[in-house]
Formats: sequence, structure tokens, C-alpha cells
Amino acid sequence: MNGRAKGVLAFTAILLGYFMALLDTTIVNIALPEMTRHFGGTVSEISWIMNGYNLAFAALILTASRLADQFGRKKVFILGVILFTLSSLFAGLSTSLGMLILFRTIQGLAGAIIVPVTIPLTTTTFPKEKHGMIIGLWGAIAGLAAASGPSLGGIITEKLNWQWIFYVNVPLGVLSIVLTLLFIKESRDESAGKSVDYAGMLSITAGMLLISYSFIKANDYGWNSGEFYALIGAGVLCAALFFLVQRRSKEPMLPLTLLKIKEFNGTSLTLFIVGAALSNLALLTSFFLTRVMGMTELKAGLVLSTVAAGSIVSSAVSGGLSNKYGSRWFGAIGALIICGSLYSMSALEADSPIADVILRLFIGGIGVGLTMAPVMSAGVRHVPEEKVGIASGVINMAKSIGSVLGVAIIVTLLQQNLSEEMQTAQTRVIEQVKGDTVLMPFVKEVLVGVVNEQGGQMKKGSGSGVQAEALTGKIRKGLETAAAKLDPGQQKAFAAAREGQMEEVKALLSGAGAELKEASVKGFGQTFIYASFMSVPGIIFAWMSDKRRARKSSNKSADYEATELT
Repeated sequence: MNGRAKGVLAFTAILLGYFMALLDTTIVNIALPEMTRHFGGTVSEISWIMNGYNLAFAALILTASRLADQFGRKKVFILGVILFTLSSLFAGLSTSLGMLILFRTIQGLAGAIIVPVTIPLTTTTFPKEKHGMIIGLWGAIAGLAAASGPSLGGIITEKLNWQWIFYVNVPLGVLSIVLTLLFIKESRDESAGKSVDYAGMLSITAGMLLISYSFIKANDYGWNSGEFYALIGAGVLCAALFFLVQRRSKEPMLPLTLLKIKEFNGTSLTLFIVGAALSNLALLTSFFLTRVMGMTELKAGLVLSTVAAGSIVSSAVSGGLSNKYGSRWFGAIGALIICGSLYSMSALEADSPIADVILRLFIGGIGVGLTMAPVMSAGVRHVPEEKVGIASGVINMAKSIGSVLGVAIIVTLLQQNLSEEMQTAQTRVIEQVKGDTVLMPFVKEVLVGVVNEQGGQMKKGSGSGVQAEALTGKIRKGLETAAAKLDPGQQKAFAAAREGQMEEVKALLSGAGAELKEASVKGFGQTFIYASFMSVPGIIFAWMSDKRRARKSSNKSADYEATELT
């Protein structure tokens, strides 16, 4: 077998593990309703199927990077894939919600082992002149995994069942293990030493766990609650302890000299912002498509997959070009496009053509591809080759924390915007109902109660609007219950005017539905704008992620920078 074929198979082994770990951060979301029907449980309990994975992933990622650098990246990668494959199998076989959450958490631990090792495995497998192109493909796979999760999850759940969301990982994991054993050479950071920095690992793991958990629970506890401040304070304290330990350690797990590299810091901060932007785009768009535009979860997932299409196209192109021309322009333009895509989503209406949504998402995907691959390539290029592993861990940890924080902030803003808009719309609708001259007083009371109930659901993003036909049965039942409490004379009058009263109710409901849906559109629109503004710092950080290129070959530039740093 020639070297080119071996390289392809080696890269395939890496990408299979990487794809599985990233895919499982989003593929499960669309199957949560089916899991709820299967196991029962509250929304809060079911949410830990996602939260358990995300917490474990964020907490262990830096520790896993260090251990891989010390004891062998190939060994650690294989261990991670084995653990991920087995936990996927047992997650599918789970007989209780608690069992499923346990194995999802183990999946998160395995994902934290796999993801940061993929970059150093890639850079040690291929020569430097191919790093830009290879990392471009790596970025394309990242975009594909993140954006295709909802659609793949919907298709698998609909055609098979939710268990197969986990079972599909088993053959992929086995293939990745076999290819890794055959075609990937062992590599490690020879300068890392063999002593394990237990104090550093415990402090950073505890810090990331507490910080991530505080953001996940921020909307439950409240941003101004004592619980939130206690969690975030404890997390920051553990993080501060980690840096103190690293400063005093002879063999620190994170060489603090890395944090003196402006380009490395720019890369980490860029991925922090992009992680938040990607999560916000996926979350807001999925809710808008299902709750406002009335799409099914499967159709919404397929529409969201256009982000992956745009990302694949731009990542494959920009990765190689950035290695030649530098990353700052690609990253900054990509971050600007992401901001523009998020802002453009605010112009969508409830009846907007699907083509308008797809175009905006595809452009956003192009921005993601232009940013992720070049910026990651710059981050790798500006650190010493033996420190690529731990550097990859820091960058991926920043992206993970950004995703968690971004979702926490945007959910709070969405609830606030929907609440304000809905309250205004409800007030107008209720005034119309009360001012109606046709409806009987008790009919008005029933109708006002229904409008308040439906508006409350839409404030939380769980209702899709006031639909006259869908609510007719509920209103009829409410009227029958209320009519039974009337005196005989009033009951007789209502029986004679029943049809006329229902026609008037339908007419009012039709207007109320349009009013409340428009309020929902405004609430989402404002939140998309806030998400766009939150992404603006990514433009500046992306510009910081690389140096201005002199006219010389990328090989010489990379060698010079590594030598200069050393």
C-alpha cells in the first residue's frame, strides 16, 4: 500500500472518532421527546441526557490533552474511542432514565478524550505543508457533525427508534480503532515528562465542571441568585488555584508560556465566540422553525443541515489557502459573515419561504468554515510542535465553555424578549375580547383564560400560536363547564345563541392568533440581533489569531515562528 493510501486511511481513523464525539453533542436533542415517552420523567430530568454529556466533556478535555501528550496520543485516542463505543452500546440498551444519563455522561468523558487528541494526531501524521488543507477538512467535519446532528437524529428516530442514535456509533467506533491500530504512529510531547500533575488536573477539572454547571443552571436558579454566584465563584476559585499550581510546578500540565502567545490567545478567544455563535444559531433557528413557522422537528433539522453544507465548502477551500496566505483575513471575514447571518435571521417572518431560511443558514455556514479551519490552523502553527496537544485542549475547552455560556445567555434573552412582546400582545387581545359587544360575559371569561394560557406557553417558546381550529374543542369544553354553573334562564339564553357565540369566538381567535404570532416573531427577531452583537468580538479575536504574512513560503514561516518561540 502506498503512502497516499495509508495517509487517507489514517485520516479516516481520526475523523471517524472525531465525528462521533461531536455528532453526539447534537444528535440526541431531537429524540428527547421520544425518550420522554419511553422513560417518563420531567423536562428537568430529561435535560440531563444532554447536560451530563456537556458537563463531562467540558470538565475533562484539558486533562485528557495532557495525559495524551505524556503517555501517547495514539493510546489515549484508542482508549477514548473504545470507551465511547461501549458507552454508546449500553446507552442504547438502557432500561431506565438514570442508566441512560450515566452512560451519556461516560460518553462525554470519552468525547473529551477523543476531540483534543485529533489535532496533534493529524499534525504528526502529515507533513507541515499539508497542515492547512488537512485542518480545513477537519473543520469541515466539525461543521458537518454539529449541523447534521438534528437531521440525522430525526431520520434515525423516525425510521428506526431512538436507541439507534447510539447503536450507529458501534461500527464506526470499531472501524476507527482498527484503522488507528494499523495506520497511525504513536506520538507524544517528549518535553512533558512522566510525572502526573494531580493538583493541576483536579483543580482545572473541578473549575470547568463548576463553571459549566453554573451556566447550565443559570436560568433555573436565576442570574442574581445565591446559588449561581456560589457555583460560579467556586469555579473561578478552582481556576485561579489551577494557575497558581501551574506557576509553581516544575512540570506543569499547561505551560503558561503558551498564554504569552498573542496568536494562540486570539485563536482560543475566537473559538470561544464561534462556539457561542454556533450554539445560538442552532438553538434559536430550531425553535423559530418549529414554534413559529410550524415545521416538524425532522424538517427543521434538515433545514438546519444547510449550515453544514456551507461550512464544508468554505472549510475545504480556506484551510489550504490560509496556510499559504495567513489566517487573519479568512477568520475575520468569516466571523463578520456569522454576525451578518445571525442578524439577517431577525428579518424572517412566520410565513417566510423556506428558501430564505436556507440561504441565510448556508451563508452562516460559509462564515463558520472560513473562521474555524483557518483560525485553528493558526493556533497550531504558532505554538511549538510538541505543545500542539495541550494547545488543542485549551482551544477546544474554550469552544466548549463558549457554547454553554452562549446558550445560557441567549435562552435568558429569548425568554425576556418573548415575555415582553407577548405581554403587550396579550393586553391588546384581551382588550378586544372585553370590548366585544356580541359575546356573553361568561364566554368572554373563558376566552380570556384560553388566550392567557396560550400566551404563557408562547412566552416560554413552547407554543406555536393561537390556532382557532386547534383550540375550538378546548373552548367548547370550557364553555360547557362554565354554562353548567349558570342559572336556568342564562343556560337557556346561551343554548339559543350558542352557534352565534362560537362564530364570534372563532373570529376573535383568528385575530388573536395573528397578534400573538407576530409578537413571537418580534421576540425571536430581537434575540437574533442580540446574538449577532454577541458575536462581534470574534472579528477582532480572529484578526489577532495570526501574524501579518511576509512574502515567503508557508514552510519557512512556520519554521521561523516555532524557532522564534522556542
